Amino acid sequence: MIIKKADLIAVAVKKDQYPEDNKMEIAFAGRSNVGKSSLLNLLVNRKNLAKVSGSPGKTRTINFYEINEDFRIVDLPGYGYAKLSKSLTENWREMIESYLKNRKGLRIVIQLVDIRHVPSAQDVQMYEWLKHYRLDGIVVATKADKISRNEMQKSIHTIGKTLGLSPEDKIIPVSALKKTGHMKLLDEMDRLLEGGQ
Repeated sequence: MIIKKADLIAVAVKKDQYPEDNKMEIAFAGRSNVGKSSLLNLLVNRKNLAKVSGSPGKTRTINFYEINEDFRIVDLPGYGYAKLSKSLTENWREMIESYLKNRKGLRIVIQLVDIRHVPSAQDVQMYEWLKHYRLDGIVVATKADKISRNEMQKSIHTIGKTLGLSPEDKIIPVSALKKTGHMKLLDEMDRLLEGGQ
């Protein structure tokens, strides 16, 4: 897949702000500082489509991007940022749950984890949530340039074990900085959109 066109078409905090549910969607979820905006910008080959923030926890909306006028990438708000208040955390849960439950066009939620760290309790909880909604199957291990090749296999094994991935699930190491791994992710997205499992 080659992404030639990407436009932000909706910024939502509740269901009635979503665009019409008439196209397939692939959503991305991850901790606040996992590098989600950088990855999305790499995938669409644009510098500032998704705003990269110096302070984690900035994305508190669901952002819908129309891709090639064909499908959508949906950027879910980052989770696990300690400085957010309890009420904001509860709002996050309601916002995400409403989206996961109600979108007919949603094919998968690609979860991002930092390859350098063992997935957190919140990462595990998120993956279990995705399994519950049958939206699991692909994990992107970000910041792959920060570790050596030898460490990479060990990290991938740890991520898979900690999240409780099945043998069919995929972990794709990606580096937004070195621009590696994203083509494999685009191929997987292509497969999903064509109805493959």
